[in-house]
Amino acid sequence: MPSVEALFEPIAFTRGPAWKNRFMLAPLTNQQSHPNGLLSEAEHRWLTMRATGGFGLTMTCAAHVAAQGQGFPGQLGIFADDHIPGLTRLADDIRAAGSVSSVQLHHAGNRSPKDLVGVPLCPSDDPATGARAFTAEEVQGLVESFVRGAERAEQAGFDGVEVHGAHGYVIAQFLSPTLNRRTDGYGGSVENRARLLFEIIDGIRARTRPDFQLGLRLSPERFDLQLAEILEVAQAVLKAGKIDYLDMSLWDVAKEPVEEAFKGRKLSAYFAELDRGQVKLGAAGKIMTPAEAAALLDEGYDFAVIGRAAILHHDFPEQARRDAGFTPVARPVSAAHLEAEGLSPAFVDYMRNWPGFVEAA
Repeated sequence: MPSVEALFEPIAFTRGPAWKNRFMLAPLTNQQSHPNGLLSEAEHRWLTMRATGGFGLTMTCAAHVAAQGQGFPGQLGIFADDHIPGLTRLADDIRAAGSVSSVQLHHAGNRSPKDLVGVPLCPSDDPATGARAFTAEEVQGLVESFVRGAERAEQAGFDGVEVHGAHGYVIAQFLSPTLNRRTDGYGGSVENRARLLFEIIDGIRARTRPDFQLGLRLSPERFDLQLAEILEVAQAVLKAGKIDYLDMSLWDVAKEPVEEAFKGRKLSAYFAELDRGQVKLGAAGKIMTPAEAAALLDEGYDFAVIGRAAILHHDFPEQARRDAGFTPVARPVSAAHLEAEGLSPAFVDYMRNWPGFVEAA
């Protein structure tokens, strides 16, 4: 059995504060904030409970950096200065609970619902969603919106931000060889399709303090992405050394790749073997027990990203510290259990979309 004790060793980064352990709270959609993006009391409670529960890093949900980039109802915003007071209180309370704080920066691109944003935007015109292509000027505005979001997070007192480049949202749309049919410097080759991502990273690094912690989330499959290309992009980002950690969303850390050419090894192994210099590496994907988290470290990863188990137990890290054999409560769980764990009724309703997670009402 892998050593669970290793999960409770601090982890230091090139920039920003060390985490007290190897547990990162996954950035989880929860639909609890206000229609204008202001932080709600419900979302504040959900996040601060996880900080109190022992997570080394407490990450917000995806916070949209532009009103037109909203991805779901009740999404936390970081596109306006009006959001800063609520975020400041959140950052203060996460720190007071002994956790490092981060905002995930997000733009949904063509995944923005029309009833929320009007006409969504995409790298190229997309008849399937009704999205239109970003103009060249709008691409520059997109970069600026991510950088301004990072500046607002810094102003609010967060220790850092994570750039959301995964799950088919706008950065992943630019990385897609099928969705992105641009003929300018942001389309064509992998290098060009990744240009947006590198400009966002460069902009955040240039305009935030030297010790501001910067992470990146990537996913290597689904949404028209190709594993070989994401490996190439990940290696280039790691080689540049401008981020402090790479957070790989693998859907399931135990799975093999879907592409035939890469089968025979776990998907996680391909990223563990990249040359990452001083950049730390973590992964998410159905990590439900301390042993599964420890096994990820044995593969060469530096930290484990906890989603489902953190929804079920706000204090999952503390439970793991007390009992290496801890297993989360069996699903489906009652709405009352989830509400006791800090989920508002709106969040519980959202979780009903996950098959077999919540008991029937």
